[in-house]
Amino acid sequence: MNGAKSLVNSLLQSGVDTCFANPGTSEMHFVAALDQVPGMRCVLGLQENIVTGMADGYFRIARKPAATLLHCGPGLANGMANLHNARRARSGIVNIVGDQATYHRPFDAPLTADTDAMARTVSSWVRTSTRAQDVGGDAAAAVQAANAFPGQVATLILPSDASWNEGGAVAAALPAIGPAPLDPHAVDNAARVLRGGKNALILLAGRGVLGASQALAWRVAQACGADIRADYVTAHVARGRGTLQLERVPYGTDQAIAALARYDHIILVCAKPPVGFFAYPGKPSTQYPAHAQLHVLARPDQDPEAALLALAESLGAPEAPLPDPGPRPEAASGAPTPEGLARTLAALMPEQAIVSDESISYGRGFYPHTHAAPMHDWLHLAGGAIGDGMPVATGAALGAGGKRRVINLQADGSAMYSLQSLWTQGRERLPVTTIILNNRKYNILIGEYQGVGATPGPTAMSMLDLGNPDLKWVSIADGMGVEAARATTMEQCADLMARSFRTDGPFLIELMI
Repeated sequence: MNGAKSLVNSLLQSGVDTCFANPGTSEMHFVAALDQVPGMRCVLGLQENIVTGMADGYFRIARKPAATLLHCGPGLANGMANLHNARRARSGIVNIVGDQATYHRPFDAPLTADTDAMARTVSSWVRTSTRAQDVGGDAAAAVQAANAFPGQVATLILPSDASWNEGGAVAAALPAIGPAPLDPHAVDNAARVLRGGKNALILLAGRGVLGASQALAWRVAQACGADIRADYVTAHVARGRGTLQLERVPYGTDQAIAALARYDHIILVCAKPPVGFFAYPGKPSTQYPAHAQLHVLARPDQDPEAALLALAESLGAPEAPLPDPGPRPEAASGAPTPEGLARTLAALMPEQAIVSDESISYGRGFYPHTHAAPMHDWLHLAGGAIGDGMPVATGAALGAGGKRRVINLQADGSAMYSLQSLWTQGRERLPVTTIILNNRKYNILIGEYQGVGATPGPTAMSMLDLGNPDLKWVSIADGMGVEAARATTMEQCADLMARSFRTDGPFLIELMI
């Protein structure tokens, strides 16, 4: 068999059965192998940043990596923003990046690039297969790397002659790389700190904000009087009834500093010390007080559930039922507001929904109004590179096998970075409800402009305004094959949300805010 067929077969042997693709000429033998070898689901994205974002969302829900197929260095470059986000989210992805044939590369053809160097900026593992005989084994190694706990980006660069040459062999799956061992001294230290009774915060991130870890953190906190928060930069949170009513560290530097000011000790569970997204004149980079001591209970590559269980047992913490979030909210009425949208979402979302949240500034207050919603998964933009909400929603729907409703809370400006996701949703008939928050401007940047001590004038506002001409989202969705309607009140929005939840395919609501 040729290298391409050994690649597909080896990916399947290692458990990778989904490929998000935007192929080009140098990948045609791989495309042919996908056609000839049964078992791989292939999903087309119309731009590489859609492809990589879908792979990120897929991993967050399916908890196994998909492959991407990207066209040479420029195709990888197109997909790098959402690979940056995936790296920050610690999502497992296997990138297959086509490249010039090994003997053609010295001629510096137009698409020749330093693909290896580019890949290393967003990947934890990079390898180039130069011989057909090596492709299968390299593919198995890439999947092993992508699956390394809790997940990471692996990139396999495939020169086209390694793909079309004969001599390929199928490689068996390699053993999984599990969590790094816990540090018993870290557990003992955290227990000592918490027994001291001083103001302490347990800061959760990574897999520490999923269900079992939440319950253990609550058990620990109840035993010693500590508080619990989630890191602001958190990719995937288990939320709704039956989970902990977590709040995140605020986005804004001033609000975050105020929220953390009282703590003498911060126990980090897969979390980094809280720092600002950006620097601001006259403000510190760190958000925790200078007197606070930081204690690492578990690094991101360690198992937070095991660490919190060991801590609970060290403290002798008894079982503690999670607090009841109260009655489910009713849908809001009147003009759209962030609080009204959050309450309406909580009132209407189906059981086990998935929320892909790229609402940016509009959605920073959604959490308090959605604690009493049915149990659901909430996915955040983890790396700050806007344009992940729509493709992550698309990949999450596929990761759930099309059996769970995905609700994409989507700012209009960042939606324009990856609106081609709608086409894939329409083609695959995915159960995604997109709510476009249409305020016709980059509202977050207006706030950031003021945050550096300036007031936007006419020139600045012209770069922050999305009107003239207005973006017509109902027409855009229709052109992508997705049914859509506009809402100007919360009653209309609620009716459209309920209608979309009764359908099997995608639906877009343009909410004028």
